[in-house]
Amino acid sequence: MTRVLETTRFGRLEVTSEAVVYFPKGLPGFEDHYEWVVAGEDENPIKWLQSVKDEDVALPVVSSLLIEKNYDPALSSEDLEALGGDAHKLTVMVVVTIPPAAPWDMTANLRAPIVVNHEERMAKQVISGNEAYEVRTPVLPQSVRDLMRKQAVGGES
Repeated sequence: MTRVLETTRFGRLEVTSEAVVYFPKGLPGFEDHYEWVVAGEDENPIKWLQSVKDEDVALPVVSSLLIEKNYDPALSSEDLEALGGDAHKLTVMVVVTIPPAAPWDMTANLRAPIVVNHEERMAKQVISGNEAYEVRTPVLPQSVRDLMRKQAVGGES
């Protein structure tokens, strides 16, 4: 079955039922948003978790491995069981925050990843059992942030 969403960010999206990811308890702040789809350009590492319920709601996400190569959210046994019990079926994404006036200062929430069972199309945002991860982890290295800031502010290269 195909559904049509008229989204704020992407315009018209045709979504198959196989593309919908179900969050049994929603997401923090969006507890009544159970169905989401991942949208975005193939070549762009930043994707968008688009709410099916509210076409104005979309959260930027990236693969956790793009931020932290050896990322290990240390899932609890309860979280793992709620997601189907097989870690090999899981994909981990993290929400990014992109300040409009300073996109070079974007951060990723490694403390509360979104874990998706890609076979069951079921997901959950969890709290990482690894307390070393932060809510606001810089996405870009400091040298890149400094260069981007310099170019934006002074127009220099």
